[in-house]
Amino acid sequence: MPHLVILYTKNLDTEVDMSALCRRMADTMLTVKDEDGKQVYPTGGTRVLAYPAAHSAVADGGAAGKAAGGDGDYAFVYLNLRMGKGRSDATKKRAGEDLLACGKAFFEPVFAHKHIGMTLQIDEGQEVFDAKHSTLHPLFK
Repeated sequence: MPHLVILYTKNLDTEVDMSALCRRMADTMLTVKDEDGKQVYPTGGTRVLAYPAAHSAVADGGAAGKAAGGDGDYAFVYLNLRMGKGRSDATKKRAGEDLLACGKAFFEPVFAHKHIGMTLQIDEGQEVFDAKHSTLHPLFK
């Protein structure tokens, strides 16, 4: 952990390189520091995964977008960062601001010509069961 999962309308696949977004988001996560200047998210545990929605319905289906002069082809991106407890509120806020800025910069060309919504949420919680097995973590120690 942490894991950032990106769910998006599949019409964005023709607009942007989602693999590039995943890399940028992961790189952004790896730059987040806590109040002591320490890296917040472990390199070996940082994962970003993106999934297009096979089916979707966004807002009114495009009527308002067409009336506003667009093509009515709406898009949506949902970014959900899930992490374990233990980070300060200031650190979580900084992570959210950094990830939102990364997403806004990445989608800026799309925002210029398409009606698109983007939501970022950060969840943390007490796990009921949490087990890990990884050969990645030793690479970064």
